[in-house]
Amino acid sequence: MIRVITLQEPWASLIGEKIKIIETRSWPCNQYGELYIHAGKTKIPNNDPRKNKLAGLLKGPLHYGTIFAKCVLSDCILITKEFADEVKRNTPDCFECGDYTPGRYAWVLSDIKPITPIEATGKLGIWYYDEDAE
Repeated sequence: MIRVITLQEPWASLIGEKIKIIETRSWPCNQYGELYIHAGKTKIPNNDPRKNKLAGLLKGPLHYGTIFAKCVLSDCILITKEFADEVKRNTPDCFECGDYTPGRYAWVLSDIKPITPIEATGKLGIWYYDEDAE
């Protein structure tokens, strides 16, 4: 069984391309270690102003409906104004990919690697995929 998190595109592919190295969430995570990235099938609306800007950062294709990358969830940091300013200054493209409102959480992702894509249906939160059950 592998631990997986589903993200909407293009955010999932931005992680796969190591542009988005911090996933921002409203809830903390205390389960560190290997985490697989699943790209959901839902598309963001064409009128969402972030769509073209974020998609423009990508070099490769989007990965709708697949688990396509793995990483290490190495830290979870409570976002403060100072932390948000530091991310914006040091990794502006990553900053554009998240919601750094103080009080939210920054899940720090490291050792991001592509894997052979696995078709799967996503779920909310962190979920488990059983390769043997497929």
